[in-house]
Amino acid sequence: MASETGPKVPPDGLTDTGRRAGATQGAGHDKSRAALAALVLAASSAGVVATLDSPRGAVACALAGLVAAALGWAALGRLAHRPVSLPPEPPPAPRPDLDAALEHAPLALWRLMPGAQPLALNAAARRLIAPGRAAEAASLLALLDASPGRRVVTLPTEHGQERAVLAVSALTVRGQAWRLAALAPIESELETEALVAWRQLVQVLTHEIMNSLTPIASLAASAPALLEAGELEELQAALAALARRAAHLQGFVERYRSVSHPPAPTLADTPLLPLLQAVQRLVAPAWDAAGGRVDIAVEPASLALRTDAAQLEQVLINLTQNALQACTGRPAPALRIEARLSRGARLRLEVADNGPGVAPGLEGHIFTPFFTTREGGSGVGLAVVRQLVHGLGGTVRHARRPGGGACFVLTF
Repeated sequence: MASETGPKVPPDGLTDTGRRAGATQGAGHDKSRAALAALVLAASSAGVVATLDSPRGAVACALAGLVAAALGWAALGRLAHRPVSLPPEPPPAPRPDLDAALEHAPLALWRLMPGAQPLALNAAARRLIAPGRAAEAASLLALLDASPGRRVVTLPTEHGQERAVLAVSALTVRGQAWRLAALAPIESELETEALVAWRQLVQVLTHEIMNSLTPIASLAASAPALLEAGELEELQAALAALARRAAHLQGFVERYRSVSHPPAPTLADTPLLPLLQAVQRLVAPAWDAAGGRVDIAVEPASLALRTDAAQLEQVLINLTQNALQACTGRPAPALRIEARLSRGARLRLEVADNGPGVAPGLEGHIFTPFFTTREGGSGVGLAVVRQLVHGLGGTVRHARRPGGGACFVLTF
């Protein structure tokens, strides 16, 4: 017996596609039947006319046929212009893979709606308010009721206060206003970074202080012996060296104070084009002497920022001085300072040069106070830049350029 290789046909002779097409057109079938019935009535009337011998009866039947034909023609016209109504689309089938990914996401996700309690959307969110985690679930949930944006919050947990990043976004789902909150605890990561930063700072401080204290201790110990021996010239030279090292140590302490205690900013609306032009006039002579140039760009020209003009100017001068020192000995050194709006209407200031750039592996150290790779460098320039920029409400980052050189990005 031969096996069937073609598609199976249901008993009613319709495939799924044909059955759906029939469902979409079923609404018009009744009127189609009415129109056809009218036309059949018209044809029947015409046939009756042909069989009647009475002229009066033939005229009556003919008139009835014409009326039925007109009604049928009008019905067919209405059907031709009637839009076909399609049945509503079925709701999308559930996505088990998407639900599983949401359930096990590493971020705690919450849905916020007006007049309703925050709804935990995954296991991480439920764990945060479970017994043994949150000291007060109500206090933790109250932190979520925030405007859209990103911020660092402090969570009241049974293990003490923990910091976390809270990100809230607004969206509309089926005509309802939602806010989606994502909470990521970062206390452990911050503690690790703080320990690394303190270790680096202590190493730098120890190195700098010991470089001054070692010769001071040696000279102080040898001075009495020189005095007893009557070697006054040697004693004077030792005391002069002692004074120089003490002055160096005093200057180091003053630099440390400038890094650890930056002045409070005085904020005011500041047009950026005149500020960058002032910086260009200040630093251009040194770059001209090195055979280079300084370019500025502000887009749009009316761009302004609420900031402390003197502190922002100091930040840009520090960055340009660092760039000039990095470009020493290179042909045609160039510096570009550019201000423009980035995504989210945030101000982006770039200070870029065509020097050698930051050596690989040192990106995480360049903002550490007193860290320097340059002979005779103080290592406070970039540390002061970061302190001042943070005090002005911004961030500063080092970015690698495809064509080489250093690029520092300030975002406000």
